[in-house]
Amino acid sequence: MKAVQSIHPATYLFAARALRDFGDGFVAILLPVYLLALGFSPLQVGVIATASLSGSALLTIAIGFLGARRDLRGLLLAAAGLMVASGVAMSIVNDYALLLVVAFAGTINPSAGSVSVFVPLEHAVLTREVASAERTRMFARYSLAGALASAFGALAAALPDFMTTFGFGQLTAIKLMFVVYAFLGLAGAVLYARMPPRITRGEPAKAALGPSRAIVFKLAALFSLDAFAGGFVVQSLLALWLFEQFNLSLAEAGVFFFWSGVLSAFSFPVAAWLSKRVGLINTMVFTHIPSSIALMLAAFAPTLPLALALLLIRAALSQMDVPTRSSYVMAVVTEAERAAAASFTSVPRSLAAAVSPALAGALFAASFRAWPFLICAALKITYDVLLLLQFRHHKPPEEY
Repeated sequence: MKAVQSIHPATYLFAARALRDFGDGFVAILLPVYLLALGFSPLQVGVIATASLSGSALLTIAIGFLGARRDLRGLLLAAAGLMVASGVAMSIVNDYALLLVVAFAGTINPSAGSVSVFVPLEHAVLTREVASAERTRMFARYSLAGALASAFGALAAALPDFMTTFGFGQLTAIKLMFVVYAFLGLAGAVLYARMPPRITRGEPAKAALGPSRAIVFKLAALFSLDAFAGGFVVQSLLALWLFEQFNLSLAEAGVFFFWSGVLSAFSFPVAAWLSKRVGLINTMVFTHIPSSIALMLAAFAPTLPLALALLLIRAALSQMDVPTRSSYVMAVVTEAERAAAASFTSVPRSLAAAVSPALAGALFAASFRAWPFLICAALKITYDVLLLLQFRHHKPPEEY
């Protein structure tokens, strides 16, 4: 027991995040292939993605109210149980209406990113474990662990093609991958169970948000614009675009998303280093805008190599705002508000991101395949400009 208690709680969170993102990495690529193989249209794929993100948003709202009053470890265990149920259900359900229910109520993540019910809980736990000066570096390591695992998960998306050489049908092979996803959720639950519970010492229940309400709501509004934009190019839809535009195979897509994930992963420690020199807000904005320009150019790329090169440039830059954004939110609120702030800034992101995949699916179905990329890039640049104008003078404590 002493050996277990000597391990830093963040270690368990990092490991659980890595397992979860490994699963998200292959699910985001396999989801459109699975749905198309079942006979559904690109529009229906987009609607499934919308249902998934909408359900995540509602769960995150609940977490925002519960996080200030409940043991965070218990909530993380419940979320891991939901991940197990989601994987099992996806492996046995073929009916579209039931798939919508599973997507809405479960943890299937079409974005392979930090949009899930786990995120606000883990952010709150991580923040209370470190001093302000180390917070951004901690979030960078946390994001690095998840992104590297997601990259290897993308490689694992090629396993169904490999399994067909041993006599498995493609649908059966993909269903088995959803079973693997369920086992990853079970392993995550084991890790969460090893974390020490939060001791409340009989403290009275506190309001979810208090003195920081105004800034949290303003950040939430801006983050919702960014998420709405990103929803046009969630990883499942980007994979769908590559499959339909360039006839990419599962194995080729897995290799591309692996390197995309690796570039994103190693951008996180760079973001932490850069933020100490130019500040969190400047790091978020001035890395985001070039990534949006690369996405615009990729929409018109005439060849696959050029499209992939531009998308890899985007991958190297577009996620540098992830640890810096998380660190900034945790820095500008009080300790008692952190779980709620993480939730209330995540909820609009999930709600806004939930709308756009269905719109992108409709554009794909209508053969306007470049439009989701262009809309995403234009809205993200707008978000970056607004964020800089609104918050360039509102600095976290370590920048004063």
